[in-house]
Amino acid sequence: MSSGDSTRSTDGHDASRQTAGGPLAHRVPDLGALELLLAVARLGSLGGAARELGITQPAASSRIRSMERQLGVALVDRSPRGSRLTDAGALVTDWARRIVEAAEAFDAGAQALRDRRDSRLRVAASMTIAEYLLPGWLLALRAQRPDTAVSLLAGNSAAVAERLLSDEADLGFVEGLSVPAGLDSAVIAHDRLIVVAAPGHPWARRRRPLAAQELAATPLILREKGSGTRQVLDAALGGLARPLIELSSTTAVKAAVVGGAGPAVLSELAVGEELSMRRLVPVPVEGIALTRDLRAVWPTGHRPTGPARELLSLTRA
Repeated sequence: MSSGDSTRSTDGHDASRQTAGGPLAHRVPDLGALELLLAVARLGSLGGAARELGITQPAASSRIRSMERQLGVALVDRSPRGSRLTDAGALVTDWARRIVEAAEAFDAGAQALRDRRDSRLRVAASMTIAEYLLPGWLLALRAQRPDTAVSLLAGNSAAVAERLLSDEADLGFVEGLSVPAGLDSAVIAHDRLIVVAAPGHPWARRRRPLAAQELAATPLILREKGSGTRQVLDAALGGLARPLIELSSTTAVKAAVVGGAGPAVLSELAVGEELSMRRLVPVPVEGIALTRDLRAVWPTGHRPTGPARELLSLTRA
């Protein structure tokens, strides 16, 4: 290799150009300084430029001096009659104008990306939250963001996790005991599960609380595997009898219980109306605490932004 090739790297680039003077950010003035220089050129006054940018004149003078030290050339001649660009200053101003215009284009592009992100919100939620909590939250979000189109995908907690991990949803809500793998979470509320039966069921006439063992041994009307309600119940009882009926929605489970098919365990959120109208009867149980956390979830390391962040804040209001 000749001496003329000694500064070239193996990929053909000039290594000395890459390393001379350190990173580019340390050698090029920041946008605020360049905007100040452009204002001085346009107004012919450092004080006027300072007022336009909302900074003090001493701060503007300090910024110009700092830029001159950074570039190693004088940029502005100051006199009682005003401020005039030096020849070097006029040349730097031309370059600064192109940089600022490029930055404005960059900013406009970033805003367009934010507008596109903010134009829609995809929410995935487990059934109880989707039916009994999300409608109120989404109405409040619509008041804040009337132009954001919201789609809601309801399913069990396992399905919510799948939607988030396959980028089919921006924010999710689940009811299970634990956070699905690959997701971060925040507890947004607490819920209690209660045993319910139709008024004509023998449990509705019990004078003593139901024992946990009897509940575990009784075939119940249950949600499908993967639902948060079933996970909590199975963990609390240490196992369940074979289901009497297995259904895929809380509404279907309630209808089956009201129709006399058998007892079930449901969220307190879901049965308030039926209890008040005596279409369902609560059955006390002793020996277990059927409580659970309701969580907002999102892919690990990707905390919600835009409409998703605002919806998350509304759940805590």
